[in-house]
Amino acid sequence: MSCIKIDIDPAQNKVRVWNNGKGIPITIHKDQGCYVPEMIFGQLLTSSNYNDTDKKVTGGRNGFGAKLANIFSTKFVIETADSKHKKKYRQVFKKNMSQKEDPVIEPNSSEDYTAITFYPDLKRFNMEEMDTDIVALMTKRAYDLAGVTDAKVKIFLNGERI
Repeated sequence: MSCIKIDIDPAQNKVRVWNNGKGIPITIHKDQGCYVPEMIFGQLLTSSNYNDTDKKVTGGRNGFGAKLANIFSTKFVIETADSKHKKKYRQVFKKNMSQKEDPVIEPNSSEDYTAITFYPDLKRFNMEEMDTDIVALMTKRAYDLAGVTDAKVKIFLNGERI
C-alpha cells in the first residue's frame, strides 16, 4: 500500500517527507550529465513544465517547490531507492544549496522510496525557531494532502495516521 510519512520536528528544526512511491532512477541524465536525483532537487531550470499552453496534469511548476525548499534550507538531504537499478542514493546539500556533497550510491535490494529531509534557514524568514504558527501551517498542509489524496494512500503525520 502506498504511504506518505511527514515528520515535523521543531526542536531539531527539521522536516522529513518520505514516500514509498516509485523511486527516482539512479542513473546519469543523458543531457545534464549528473545523477537524476541531483538534477531534480539541486539544479534549477532542469524540468519540463515550461509551456503555459500545454494542458497540465500536475500541480507543480518546473520542480521549483523542492528546489526552493533546498535553497531556503541550511541542510537538505535526498534519499531514494531505485528497485529497477538496485541502487540507493543519498546526497546532502548545505548553506542554501550553495554547497553539495558528492552523492553516495550503494547497492540496494529494498523497495522503492524517496525521502527528503530539510532544515529550514530560519534566519531567512526572520525566525529563531519553528514557532507554533509555522508548525500549524505545515500540519494543515499535511491534512490538506490527506484530504485530496486517494484513500488507498496512507498519510502519517509525526507517526500517526491522519
